[in-house]
Amino acid sequence: MIKIITEEREWNAAIQQANHSDFYHTYHYHDLSKKDNENPVLIKYEDDKSAILLPLLIRDIENTEYKDATSVYGYSGVLSLTDNSDFDHVNFKHELDNCFKKNKIVSVFSRLHPYLKHQENILSNVGRIVNPGNVIYIDLTESLEVQRSYYSRRLKTYVNKAQSLCSVIKGHTKEHIEIFKELYYDNMRRVNANESYFFEERYFYELMDSSDFETDLLLCVYNETQEVIAGGLFIKTGEIVQYHLSGLGGDKYNLSPVKYLIDNMRVRAKEEGYKVFNLGGGRSNKQDSLYAFKASFSKNFRPFLLWKYIADEEVYADLVKKLDEMHMEDEDYNKDFFPSYRRLLTK
Repeated sequence: MIKIITEEREWNAAIQQANHSDFYHTYHYHDLSKKDNENPVLIKYEDDKSAILLPLLIRDIENTEYKDATSVYGYSGVLSLTDNSDFDHVNFKHELDNCFKKNKIVSVFSRLHPYLKHQENILSNVGRIVNPGNVIYIDLTESLEVQRSYYSRRLKTYVNKAQSLCSVIKGHTKEHIEIFKELYYDNMRRVNANESYFFEERYFYELMDSSDFETDLLLCVYNETQEVIAGGLFIKTGEIVQYHLSGLGGDKYNLSPVKYLIDNMRVRAKEEGYKVFNLGGGRSNKQDSLYAFKASFSKNFRPFLLWKYIADEEVYADLVKKLDEMHMEDEDYNKDFFPSYRRLLTK
């Protein structure tokens, strides 16, 4: 049986029954992350032995009667409420297909969570799972000294220099949030980020105020002038700390203050008893400069997996064909994008 949950209290009650979950799965984060044309849903599947949760954002496919589904920014995937030792893959797919057909959902895309178990097994009979790259993490169960021993020599130099010239404070006031927001926007402009990364103002405030998870805002202050030169948002749920967002401004780039903030958060998280500090991967899951930056902190990594499912092959093919006919001369769009009929949006 499948049930679609849209009400906040019921959604979070279901999430709390999962063996493990993260802030990415909460109703609040979905509601905060949704765009104007997106609606959060939590699909709950149950049979005699298993219970599965699948959080998604449902969106209209423009100029059609159809919809598709995607996951929130971050790591979502499926959650298990049972041990799934005797999971019925055939019935799960059958029920899921019926649900998608009933709701005219053509395709589904989700970024799986790198640290939660059973996802690959649950989805093994539904669509395909691809591994475009890895995510870097710091193992907080190791001693602080062992963790730091994995730092590159250059990183140690940067952290030591920043530590001698700067201080880290925990942000909590409206002024602190405003400062971070502007630092973040400055950073996104500097790297020519897609407009989807320019979150609305309420996004920052509600992340800080959420009762469903704990958000730490750390700010790096240049001691000589007391100027805040960098900030980072780190979100803590269960045993995991997520490096979510960071911002950098002013003229003190040479101090690499964001590296100092990550190092500081590592120490705090270790002292607070967390086990995993996830730094994430590179842009578009590539081993680029961002990935190298994160890899300088640790040699530990997990595969980052994407789930792609075409629920209605016929409609999907028709949508792709129409797009191709409209843009036969255009060779500059991302042909590997999923779903393929949305690929022009990634130019």
